[in-house]
Amino acid sequence: CYELPSKDPPHTHHTTPHHTTTHLHPTMAAIARIPVAVKAVFGQVSELKAQTAKPVAKINTTVQAVEWYGPDRAKWLGPLTGEVPSYLTGEFPGDYGWDTAGLSADPETFKAYRETELIHARWAMLGALGCVTPEILDATNNVPWFKAGALIFSEGGLDYLGNSSLIHAQSILAVLGFQVVLMGLIEAYRVSGGPAGEGLDPLYPGGDYFDPLGLADDPDTFAELKVKEIKNGRLAMFAMFGFYVQAIVTGEGPVANWKAHIADPEGVNGFTEVFATRFVPGN
Repeated sequence: CYELPSKDPPHTHHTTPHHTTTHLHPTMAAIARIPVAVKAVFGQVSELKAQTAKPVAKINTTVQAVEWYGPDRAKWLGPLTGEVPSYLTGEFPGDYGWDTAGLSADPETFKAYRETELIHARWAMLGALGCVTPEILDATNNVPWFKAGALIFSEGGLDYLGNSSLIHAQSILAVLGFQVVLMGLIEAYRVSGGPAGEGLDPLYPGGDYFDPLGLADDPDTFAELKVKEIKNGRLAMFAMFGFYVQAIVTGEGPVANWKAHIADPEGVNGFTEVFATRFVPGN
């Protein structure tokens, strides 16, 4: 066993009766500085992330918006679309370059169709939700949508969402009158404007009254939300059409039809003989 010689030259440490001075070795001093350096590095990284998070999110939103607008937007038949009509420039949301019948060749007609489609899409989204809700809730006895309205003629009237403390409707004339008046006023306000909506876009009014959360303050985010709205609205319109056909053919609501299809996908669907022969004479 050997004792290693000291690296310090002799007589380098002096002790006095008054105080003691300790000199750290350069290696120890460097090690002592590591936590401070690591903390500084992590602090800079956190600050950098905070500074770059919003620009990256905005860039991603811009890329997604560009994907659905302009000449390089997605087309209705993908790469096989070919030449699109000249009046479908990709300026408006939901423009996939498809108008084989030329229904929107006239600018005024195009504008009217855009407004009609968007309003119907919004009503269809509300309607689709309203059709499945009473059939899902046990409080309404899972009544299908096409029978829910008839409950107003029952002895106890109609309780919205099965709760009498919300709206207890007993008169069809009163409900009809309120709907006509309120919906008429809303549509008149939307088309003609008013104190709260003067100078705003009739289709996308926004502002403090119609967008209090500021969801569409950023132009790129607003453009993306327009695309999402019209895509979901078109799907909802198809869903409502499906609800109508299902009610006529099966006599059941969409939830009951969905459950039956899940239980037997091959035997219960729109192409089975059971449904296909419903309108055959004698059945």
